[in-house]
Amino acid sequence: MKVQLKNLTLAAMFMAIGFVLPFLTGQIQAIGNMLCPMHIPVLLCGLICGWKYGAAVGFILPLLRSMIFGMPPMYPTAIAMALELMTYGLVIGLLYSRSRWQCVIALYRCLIAAMLAGRAVWGIAQVILLGLGGSAFTVKAFLAGALLNAIPGIVLQLVLIPVIMVALNRTGLVKFRRAETEPAKGL
Repeated sequence: MKVQLKNLTLAAMFMAIGFVLPFLTGQIQAIGNMLCPMHIPVLLCGLICGWKYGAAVGFILPLLRSMIFGMPPMYPTAIAMALELMTYGLVIGLLYSRSRWQCVIALYRCLIAAMLAGRAVWGIAQVILLGLGGSAFTVKAFLAGALLNAIPGIVLQLVLIPVIMVALNRTGLVKFRRAETEPAKGL
C-alpha cells in the first residue's frame, strides 16, 4: 500500500512536470517543440514508478493538456501523442523492471527501445488518424516528424534521463539493482 501511494504521488508529480515543461521550452520558438518536453517526465515515470504508471501518465498527459490549454491540438496531434507517450512509459517501465541489472547500460537499452517503439506507434497512429480525415501521412512526413525535427529532443533525452537516474542512484532515492549471483554449476 505504501509503495502504491508513493508511486501515485510520483506519477502526479511527473504529470505536473509534463504540464509545465512545454511552457518553459515554448519560449524558445525555434526549438521549443523539437525538445519534446512531455517525453522526459513520461520516460522518468516509467523508469521510477513502473510501466503501469508510465503508460497512464503518458496517455493522459497530452489529452488533458489539449483539453485545458488547447495545445497540442486534439486531432490528430494530441491523440497520436497520447498513444506515443503511453508506449514510451509502458515499454521503458516494462523493459527496465525486467532487466537483469538496473544500470546505465540497461537504462540506455530500455530508453532506446522505448523511443523506437513510441515513434513507430506515433507513425501508425498518424497514418490511421490522417487516413480517417482523408489526408495522407507519407514516409517523408514520418521521417521529418519522428526523427529529423526531433533530433534535439532525442539528444536531450539520451543525455538528461541517464544523468537524472545516476543522480537519483547516488542520493539513494532510486537504486540501481544488480542480479543475484547465481550458484556455481555442479555444486
